[in-house]
Amino acid sequence: MRCEAAGASPTPAKPRAGDAPAASHRTRSSAAGRRTRRPHTPLDPRPSLPLTLVTGLVLLYTLLPLAWLVINATKSRRGLLDSFGLWFAEDFDLWDNITRTLTYDDGVFVRWLLNTLLYVVAGAGGATVLAVLGGYALAKYDFPGRKAVFAVVIGAVAVPGTALAVPTFLMFSNMGLTNTPWAVIVPSLISPFGLYLMWVFAAEAVPTELLEAARIDGSGELRTFFRVALPLLVPGTVTVLLFSMVATWNNYFLPLIMIKDPDWYPLTLGLNAWNAQAQTAGGEAVFELIVTGSLLTIVPIVAVFLLLQRYWQSGLAAGSVKE
Repeated sequence: MRCEAAGASPTPAKPRAGDAPAASHRTRSSAAGRRTRRPHTPLDPRPSLPLTLVTGLVLLYTLLPLAWLVINATKSRRGLLDSFGLWFAEDFDLWDNITRTLTYDDGVFVRWLLNTLLYVVAGAGGATVLAVLGGYALAKYDFPGRKAVFAVVIGAVAVPGTALAVPTFLMFSNMGLTNTPWAVIVPSLISPFGLYLMWVFAAEAVPTELLEAARIDGSGELRTFFRVALPLLVPGTVTVLLFSMVATWNNYFLPLIMIKDPDWYPLTLGLNAWNAQAQTAGGEAVFELIVTGSLLTIVPIVAVFLLLQRYWQSGLAAGSVKE
């Protein structure tokens, strides 16, 4: 009996009342911690404080001039000169400034606005049409000299527009086209970057098999382009259109050397003429109208970007993912 008692294993002690729930709680806590602390991947990167600070500084650098423009467009001439630039003055003259800007000097600002719209519609619109047609042809047709055209387009993208301004002026002067709208519209029709962008976009967005299927069904080349390819090119077309619009809308140097008649000034030259007016003998300083006119100048471009952002964002991302 004693041997059996000596060889028997001791009876395990009963657990206390709070031990089991505590162990279970620790297990659940560690499991929850493991679930919440996921490893960081390229698709889920770790937040970077320096990168966040740099992004904030870039955002501040971008929005601060716009905020200054909006704030100072609400001030009178005296408030513009006497108050702090990044805060409102005691008076609020935004609507009065807009009215005076549109009616000053017999409404010449409206004339400049219409000129700018003419240059944008004819120049940027024509550049977009030529870029779409040329990019589609270079992407989907094989012809002799295609590589040479590619080299010329890439070289033209690298050449700044200011380097071609003087030769362009001399050529248009010999043709008798200076001081006319054609001197601004015709050079705006050439967009090497737009052509290259549509070339790359058309190569990825329009499947060659789809074009061959349309041709087998009896569709001609023009019908295939307008009915099959063009709907697929809408994002890239909008992207090129927006870039061309901004370049033509903000164009200053080309109209400066081409146009001398104030009746054909775009907004960029017109606002500069108002700014130079204060420096001439007997000229009226209209600084509040210059600020308000600058605000009115950027409103159409901002509105167009906001309305068409879903198109140009997808156009820029086209071809970035390889299937």
